[in-house]
Formats: sequence, structure tokens, C-alpha cells
Amino acid sequence: MKQSKLMLDQVSKEFGDGDTSVKVLDCISLDIKSGEFVAVVGPSGSGKSTFLSIAGALLSPTQGRIWMGDHEVTKLSAKKMNQLRLSHIGFVFQSSNLIPYLTVRDQLLLIAKLAGQQGQEPKQRADHLLERLGLSHRKNHYPESLSGGERQRVAIARAWMNDPELILADEPTASLDSERGRTVVQMLADEVKLRQKAAVMVTHDKRMLDLCDRIVYIEDGKLSEQPQPILL
Repeated sequence: MKQSKLMLDQVSKEFGDGDTSVKVLDCISLDIKSGEFVAVVGPSGSGKSTFLSIAGALLSPTQGRIWMGDHEVTKLSAKKMNQLRLSHIGFVFQSSNLIPYLTVRDQLLLIAKLAGQQGQEPKQRADHLLERLGLSHRKNHYPESLSGGERQRVAIARAWMNDPELILADEPTASLDSERGRTVVQMLADEVKLRQKAAVMVTHDKRMLDLCDRIVYIEDGKLSEQPQPILL
């Protein structure tokens, strides 16, 4: 039986107080196993970004429980939650969010440094990831000299730097054309399968849904499984 990488149990999120409060997520439950690549789709304002922030331990739920592997996230202190993010989660954002004054290689090494890793091993891992993603020849370049597809590949390498169990991707193809976008999502899907990790991708891009194992749909803060690709 495959291990759960991310489990949400009756998770709700409200913003505001009293009569002015707004429920953005309403009793969401979801179990994502090792080796699964899950797409989350839905209209604007449906709660997708809030869902991803809660799944990534960037926001705390108003109610409900969350597990990452054997860790119950909702019981952790702020310090331990930060450590969990560094060691268990990799983020890929809509824009690559690279630091302009760091080279490609240093973007990755910064993640290792934040996690307290030192010595040659992080450098070797960074070089290995860049080679796998076809970026070895760009490792000493700065973000401004990279194409959009190259920047997103660097973002993926950075997300994998600490060998996380879970990747969370927020509209990773939004700034890319169809071919580059598909290449980026295929890389995520391949890594999930190869290393039995898990990934969740929030997307509006229906052209990428066939690369995912499951599609879940959020509307008005409620989640449902969708047996067929959704036309957005």
C-alpha cells in the first residue's frame, strides 16, 4: 500500500471575524499518495491559492487536520513548521521567482544553506539537478540572461534541491508557450514517478491535464473529484 504524502481531513479556512467572515475552503478532504501527480482546477476565486498555501503550511486552517507523511502539520509549532517546509516541500510558482543577483547554481545552493546543509554534497546535488534539466551550461548565468523556459527549469531544480516528498506548483506554465509549458510539467510528472514523490499543481491550462494522475475541482470552497478533464 502506497504511503500518503499529503492528507487533508475536513479542512476549512475562514478569513475575517463574525458577520464579516468569509469561508474560502469548506470541509475539504484529500489524500495524495506517493507517485501521484494531482491537478487542482477551478474558476478564479474558488479557493485554489488558499488550498495550496494551506497544503504548503504557509497558512493554518481554521479547522481540520493536515498530515505530511507521518507529521501532523496542524500540531506543529511555527519553528517546526518552517523546518518541515524546508525539508519536505518544494514550491514552483507562477513566475519563477528567481533572485536576480544569484547565478543559477547559487539559486539552488541557497536552498541547501537555509536547510543547514554544508560541504560538497549540496554542490554535487545542484550540479546533478542542473545536468538532468539541461542547464549545466547555464549554471553561472544570472536570471536576466535566461529564457522563460530556462527560468522555470531552474525553479523546478530549486524545488527539488532538498529532495522534498511533496512538490506544490502554482500555475507553473502561465508564462510559457504550449511547448515549453508541457516540457516543464512533463519534468514534474517524470520526477514524481521516478522517485515516488507527490505533486500538486494548480492550473488553468487544460492542455496539461493528461499528464496528471488525478484531477480535483474546487468551486465555492468545496472540492470534488472529476472523472474527465475539465474545460476551463
